[in-house]
Amino acid sequence: MAYKKKSKKTRRQVDSVVAHVKSSFNNTMVTVTTLDGDVLMSGSAGRLGFKGSRKGTPFAASQIGTNLAREMSSLGVKNVEVNLQGPGSGRDSVVRSLQASGLNISVLRDVTPLPHNGCRPPKKRRV
Repeated sequence: MAYKKKSKKTRRQVDSVVAHVKSSFNNTMVTVTTLDGDVLMSGSAGRLGFKGSRKGTPFAASQIGTNLAREMSSLGVKNVEVNLQGPGSGRDSVVRSLQASGLNISVLRDVTPLPHNGCRPPKKRRV
């Protein structure tokens, strides 16, 4: 079987993207995808060098937003849809930093999963 050479990755020119923000109490992760769902880039507080409890702060989240906005501008992105998920404190600061860097935010969506009385809770604790 002949060796098949991999083609080089090409930088795409994308006009609008979707930013998926998952914000927990301990960390904030942002994934930028195309409208079809192909991942273009991602970032988290740990990747920027924040450690421990500082990863969950709004400052770390704003740093993620500015970093990703800089990378998105090289792709030619102008419009961003934002999906917010989770209860963390970094939700709003990611959106603010994306907006401050000159990107047009068209849709803000909260996609936090909520149970409709799903799993049965554990039995009462007896002391």
